[in-house]
Formats: sequence, C-alpha cells, structure tokens
Amino acid sequence: MVRKVKTFKGDGGVPNDTGTYRKGELRGIIKIDQETCVGCDTCRTVCPAGAVKGSVGEKHSIDVDRCINCGQCLLNCPFGAIEQMSFVDHVIEKLKDKKTKVVAIIAPAVRVAIAEEFGAEPGTLTVGRLWAALKTAGFDIYENNFAADQTILEEGTELLARVAAHSGLKELPVELWGKKIVLEVEEFKHKPLPQFTSCCPAWVRYAEIYYPKVLPNLSSCKSPQQMAGATAKTYGAKDVWKVKPENIFTVGVMPCTAKIFEASRPEFDSAGRFLKISGMRDVDAVLTTRDLAEVFRKLNINPMKLPEERQPKDFMQYTGGATIFGVSGGVMEAAVRFAFHVLSGLEPKAMSPQWDFEDVRGYRHPVVSATIPVPLKADYKKAFKTDQLNIKVCVVNGIGPDGAHLKPVIEDVVAGKSPYHFIEVMTCPGGCINGGGQPCHPVELSLWEKFLYALAGSAKK
Repeated sequence: MVRKVKTFKGDGGVPNDTGTYRKGELRGIIKIDQETCVGCDTCRTVCPAGAVKGSVGEKHSIDVDRCINCGQCLLNCPFGAIEQMSFVDHVIEKLKDKKTKVVAIIAPAVRVAIAEEFGAEPGTLTVGRLWAALKTAGFDIYENNFAADQTILEEGTELLARVAAHSGLKELPVELWGKKIVLEVEEFKHKPLPQFTSCCPAWVRYAEIYYPKVLPNLSSCKSPQQMAGATAKTYGAKDVWKVKPENIFTVGVMPCTAKIFEASRPEFDSAGRFLKISGMRDVDAVLTTRDLAEVFRKLNINPMKLPEERQPKDFMQYTGGATIFGVSGGVMEAAVRFAFHVLSGLEPKAMSPQWDFEDVRGYRHPVVSATIPVPLKADYKKAFKTDQLNIKVCVVNGIGPDGAHLKPVIEDVVAGKSPYHFIEVMTCPGGCINGGGQPCHPVELSLWEKFLYALAGSAKK
C-alpha cells in the first residue's frame, strides 16, 4: 500500500537571482506543511544537505537555499507532512490540446515502481503496459534509456580523453561500430581527475553549494533527461515526428524530485538556442512517478489492466547499459563497460561474467571502490606504454545524512589525494530507484511513539 503525498501547483521560476537560485529556476520544490508537522525530527536526520531546521517537538522548516531538492525528507516523514511541487494539471491541459505533441521522457526506475500506485507488488516491471498507458493518455514516448545510451557514449569518451591527456597523450584513436575517429585529447589536460558523474541533479547542486572547487571534475555531459529534451525538439521534431519544434511539449517522467529543479536551470535551453527560438526550454515540465500515476487516475487509466505494448521504435530503443542507470553503480558499470570495450577491442557478450563488473555495484554499502584491470589492444599498448590499464573507480551510494558518505571521498579530491579516475555519486541511497519522486510507503509508528511526539509538541507550546 502506498501513501498519498500532498502536492502544490508549480509556478514560474524566481524573477531574479535569489540566494542560491538563478533567474528562472524553481525554488521551494519541497516544503513542510506546518499544520501537519509534529516535530518528530526524522526529516532532519535523513537530509543530506543540512537543510532542515528545527529540533524534536518543534515545527520544522526547510532552508531552500541549502536544499538540494532530493526529497528524501518527504519519503521518510512518518506523518506525511512534506509536500512536493507538481505540474499534473498543466500536463493534462497540454494533453487535451490537439495542436501540441506531448512527449514523455520515461526514466528506467519509473517502470519498476509505478505499478505500486495501482496495487501491484513492489518491483513489478511494467514496460509494455506503461507504454500502452502513456499512448492511451495521448503521450508520444522518448525512452530516457535512449538518452542514457547517449550519455554513456559522451561520458565514457570524456573519461577516456581525460585519462589519455593525463597520461601525456595528445590524441587517442577510437573505433566504434567499425568507424574510426581520433580524439584530440590535449584539450582535456585542464580537466582534472577524478571525473565525477553529472547525471544526478541533486548531487550537482550539492557540489555547487558546498564543494564548488570540484566543479571542474564533474563530467561536462548533461543528464539523460536534458539530452532527451534537446534531441526531441531538434532531431525528433524534424526527422521523427515531422512537426514544428514549438508544438512539442516535453515532459520528464522521473523517480526524482530534483529533476523538477534541473529542468528549470537556465542553461538547459539548447534546442531553443540551436533553433533560434527565444524562451524554448529543453524540458517543459517534470512529473514524478507519483505524479504520472495521478495523471493516469484523473484520465481513468490503469496501466495494470492494459495489454503489453512491445513495439519499440525510434526513441523507444535502448541497451541494458542504459537500464542500469536506475540503480547505484549503474552509471559507473555502463561507463566501465564502454571503456573496457574501446580499450581492449573485445566485443561485449550478454551474460558473460567478463562484462559483469559487480564490484562497482553500490547498493549494499555506502561507498564502494574497485580497480578494473583493462587489457589493452596493440595500438593502445604502444600509446600508454603498458599492456594493461588499471582504472580506479568509486561509487557513493547516497550522499548520506549531512553528507556523511560523500564527504570523506570529496575531501580527498579537494586535497589532491584521491586515487580514483572516476567517481559516481547518487544522492539517494540505492540510486534513482529510491528517488524522492517514487511511491511513498507509510512509516508505521507505535502508539508509544505517537504519544511521545504529541507530548513533545505540547511541551513546546
């Protein structure tokens, strides 16, 4: 059984730079309902950014300038006192507008969670039924997995370029799908190692607020959501759907509340800049998994009662490397597979233990690290002057309360002592699968706990 989460309508971004927000960004995506809060202090203890203010028995509040919008406080609140900004009604309006092509960008973690909103067991996979439900509602589909594959190509190539540049190389020949290109890697000399992942918007905001010195270490790649939005309005509009870009309304469907904020960042207007259309956003709105379930309910659609839709085409095709983005260590494993393939010249084999890099899967421990020995093909042996390249990697599985998991790792980077080439950071424990926009389960309290909270609250009055 899932718990209903209270929402409030989203409005425009801030009119001017305000605190830690830039003009146009959405502020206050997560807030605490003062009427419902009993001061149990759970939210403060799980906040990775120290953004929750208050002590036991007091009404708590969120310092929006410190908040990274991850929604972990919302998931863990036993009393349902924490609310989320929502664009459900706005998206439904667009679906009713026959002149608008509404494109749903579906994240992989949504497909194994949304069934819970309709009474199914946790973990029920709904790929085909979700596609059918989205089409019934009037959406066109852009699998975020398709964009995640793009991300790995870019992020993996950037990692190789940084490693090559720091090994003294000026160029690096790369062969993919029978095509040979030469990377001019000297320009990556100024890009430091280790390289951090950049697809988690809550982690990116955390770095911007608390550790700006590591921003040059972050990959220059956009997240899959933002790649998808820009591609949908350019290539998608012209060559796939054959409509005017102005008539496309892109909707991120995400397990993550921080994605709502990410879509509002001012730099994410690539399609508009490319097309010279002022004011065009790459992603127009974001729905959480819970929000999409609410859209379906308002339109009287139950995905679990629909047949499987299994005819992927265009942006609905993807690899397994994209799917594992939804769990901690998934981005890392996909990137390592890419680097292993390029550097070794070996072809990936499904179900082969050689291509299962289990040591980087982060869901059992707060921080995991591994050294991946990569055998080099002949031309790379000569370039790197070794037979084997040892890629050192680290996965941070949830930033942790007040940054507890991440801080030791990131402070080594700031001090210049980090041994790693590549570090993945996911704000939420377990990764996107446990994001702040996922179905919310009731937290059961004993009668004695309820009595103590009530007593503490009355003592503060």
